[in-house]
Amino acid sequence: MTTPRDASAAVRVQHRAALETLPMSDTADFDATSRGRIDELSPGVVRAVGGEVVWDNDSYAFLEGDAPDTVHPSLWRQSQLVARQGLFEVVEGIYQARGFDLSNVTFVEGETGLVVIDPLLSAQTAAAALGLYRKHRGDRPIHAVIYTHSHVDHFGGVKGVVSQEDVDAGRVRILAPEGFTEHAVSENVYAGTAMGRRAGYMYGAALARGPRGQVGAGLGQTTSTGTITLIAPTDFISTTGHEETIDGVRMVFQMAPDTEAPAEMLIYFPEHRALCAAEDATHNLHNLLTLRGALVRDPRGWARYLTETLDLFGADVDVVFASHHWPTWDNEHVVHYLTLQRDLYAYLHDQTLRMLNKGLTGPEIAELIQLPPVLENAWHTHGYYGSVSHNVKAIYQRYIGWFDGNPAHLWQHPPVEAATRYVEFMGGADAVVEKAQQYFDNGDFRWVAEVVNHVVFAQPDHAAARELLADTYEQLGYGSENGTWRNFYLSGATELRDGSFGTPTVTASADVVSNLSPDMLFDAFAIQLDGPRAWDQALSIDVVFNDVDQRYRLRLSNGALTYSSAPQRGDADATLTLPRASLPALAQATTDPAALAAAGIDVAGDAGVLDRLFGLLDPGDPNFTIVTPD
Repeated sequence: MTTPRDASAAVRVQHRAALETLPMSDTADFDATSRGRIDELSPGVVRAVGGEVVWDNDSYAFLEGDAPDTVHPSLWRQSQLVARQGLFEVVEGIYQARGFDLSNVTFVEGETGLVVIDPLLSAQTAAAALGLYRKHRGDRPIHAVIYTHSHVDHFGGVKGVVSQEDVDAGRVRILAPEGFTEHAVSENVYAGTAMGRRAGYMYGAALARGPRGQVGAGLGQTTSTGTITLIAPTDFISTTGHEETIDGVRMVFQMAPDTEAPAEMLIYFPEHRALCAAEDATHNLHNLLTLRGALVRDPRGWARYLTETLDLFGADVDVVFASHHWPTWDNEHVVHYLTLQRDLYAYLHDQTLRMLNKGLTGPEIAELIQLPPVLENAWHTHGYYGSVSHNVKAIYQRYIGWFDGNPAHLWQHPPVEAATRYVEFMGGADAVVEKAQQYFDNGDFRWVAEVVNHVVFAQPDHAAARELLADTYEQLGYGSENGTWRNFYLSGATELRDGSFGTPTVTASADVVSNLSPDMLFDAFAIQLDGPRAWDQALSIDVVFNDVDQRYRLRLSNGALTYSSAPQRGDADATLTLPRASLPALAQATTDPAALAAAGIDVAGDAGVLDRLFGLLDPGDPNFTIVTPD
């Protein structure tokens, strides 16, 4: 492994300037992260059954004292706060385990047992958090689990706290917002390979922990690497104002779709005067378009839902907690906090649209936009996870799309072809690197990244270009207040120096795949179909579920796989008959007769049709390159 470099003089100057403008005298968050602390997991390490480490919060023990030159002082402060691990009392009867994963898990005590909110990403970390809770609060049975939204770090650990058998037997209810299953599964399957690969960059999964490596991701320290599980919801919440009382715990739900997640809801606990804000109000500016990739989120709707939150609960709520970070207490502070969070997303949306309508492009708006002083000076509006820069570009994308209206950008060469021409135009690779070194020495790292990236894409084996680009990414990372920007830059440097680290965490787990609906499975097959190889192929397959009144016909024609559940004329080339529970086996795309029979899948007609179809599937590559040509 290559030894990281020192921080450049330009980065050190940048950090000193930041210290002069940051509200460092405001230390209230350090008190908040300690409030209600009961105990910690010691050592702060979680292992799988085989002994492999899936979570190591102790690896962040270096986050002490003042920020080193290689970390933005604001990000260093945020990481110090987020790395505080343990079991905490939010208010009497509501407890959180924080620092066990990227997210928090919350335990709400009822008359005899518990309601669990958002059971982390991995079964192992969720079980460890529950173990610490039970050590101090007793072995209370779990009556319900609530998924506040459809992201994997809020449901993946469910089997670490409850079993499928308990849910099937009716002993445990699983509550989720309407649309949860579709979005939870599709996000991790349709574009899951690409998003998972990029998530490795985003969370710095392959980076060494330390002042010159991964120091956190802003929203949480990083993602655990344990077993991702999923139990399908038994109850869906669809309307704001819906109430449930489970084991004496009264809850009022507020729907907030298409905010931080496509399916999301907040929960108010009237008897506790406590609001679970899910992930719509956290101690940072959130993503409108996450760097791993996703649908662009709606900041206008986000702000309106937070207004509704204030209207519904603002007069009564005494504490707001979320599935990341730490709570905010006291009604005055809670209302101020929610108001600033609301204004933040509204301001970004409205000002981006204002400048967009004056003809400015996304990158131009991102350079010009300034937050109001009150928002700028609040710690919880800083861009540790989302950023003003990439969120503004996301808003532009949401309304206008990728094309900025300039015809020069309508039909550009793809990266390798453009890079080859740029490098030739600029006098050859050696000349570009020599000139770029001067800009590096002057601290203009953004420009160095722009031009040297062309050399690496034109001549991937040009050693001096790779080294200079890696050094440049490293300095850009050192200078980033945003945790995910830092991780992206440092991961790029790592990959240039040491090669691809692949995809450390795969979210399309067996449990996730098992929750695919037939439509979603057929869509997943269609996405994998190698169109050009299928141009001249034609086939049809009927899929008949023998335990439910449901059948589909799949058709392959002109390189496209389509399906319909409407009655069809004539017979298909082959018919698959199976129970609905055997759908996950079909997802394995196997044509082995013994495996199909073992899964309860009967094949009638031309069995060779399955071989033809599955032979045309082209699964994604979890090791594709990012900083060099693929």
